Amino acid sequence: MPLPQRALTAAVAVSALALSVTGCSGDSSSDGTVRFGYISDYNGVSLLAIADKQGLWKAEGLNPEYKPFTNGPLQIQALGSGNLDVGYIGPGAMWLPASGKAKVVAVNTLARADRVIAQPGITSIEGLKGKKVGVPEGTSGAMALDLALQKAGMSEKDIEKVPMDPSTVVSAFVSGQIDGAGLWYPLIDNIKAKTPKLNEVASTTDFKDRAFPTAFVTPAKSDEKLNAKVVKVLQKANDWRAAHPDESIDAAASMLKIDRAKVAADAANVETLSTADLVARTEDGTVDGWLDGLGKFFVDTGQLKKAPAADTYYEGDLYTKAYKK
Repeated sequence: MPLPQRALTAAVAVSALALSVTGCSGDSSSDGTVRFGYISDYNGVSLLAIADKQGLWKAEGLNPEYKPFTNGPLQIQALGSGNLDVGYIGPGAMWLPASGKAKVVAVNTLARADRVIAQPGITSIEGLKGKKVGVPEGTSGAMALDLALQKAGMSEKDIEKVPMDPSTVVSAFVSGQIDGAGLWYPLIDNIKAKTPKLNEVASTTDFKDRAFPTAFVTPAKSDEKLNAKVVKVLQKANDWRAAHPDESIDAAASMLKIDRAKVAADAANVETLSTADLVARTEDGTVDGWLDGLGKFFVDTGQLKKAPAADTYYEGDLYTKAYKK
């Protein structure tokens, strides 16, 4: 399924910006360079910051080259165009690997950071009926919005959905150009700083029966040996994060160059799992169940025509073998 035209246009711009910042382009070099995309939040950078701090990349003979993106779909676009080797996505972008655009090589966390917010005076999702709601297409913000609408017996036809990139959602909400938004923390904190009386009218925390995994992804066709090395780094960093939660927040704040308190607030929306736990949940089919649940949801929203089996795009064998090797 092709990305929406807005996302395609934005992807080109963001990818070009990332390349200009790093000064590199083309395929990964033979010196072990890995071009790694991320989103500037705790989920997106904590393992990368830990891997740097603990020297985990060097131990695997890898040299990471980090590139910032505003959302997951843009990273998958960059994977497809050969400008990234590995990317990070939230649950709302999982329809792209499911549609064959990428492979999931590692689950990162279970996240519940996504919300539907509304201007002061609007206190329910029903209150957004007929009103302008900004949302980054194909992201977890859009997922949160669709889940909330479904729960209320509504659909996107009941609102005036306005597709826009995440930073534009922030500025449009603060300036009052939109009445609501499907977005995530920590961006919502940026909005709250200027619109403190906004209302959270829906949240992924409302859906206790669903799991919302974040993940690391690679191109649909990529170097398995490289992927195995990357996964080993992520697994080691993951276990360090699980054992050192406070220090992990410190490392992420340092990499992001933002106030620690903001990162700590962001991390509060995240459930971390040990690598052994993720391996066990891979082997017993739990992870496949998480992804299958998302796949069915994306069929309901029209992002997928049919939900493929999770094992067609989740490299569970790669993940378990990397841990046991």
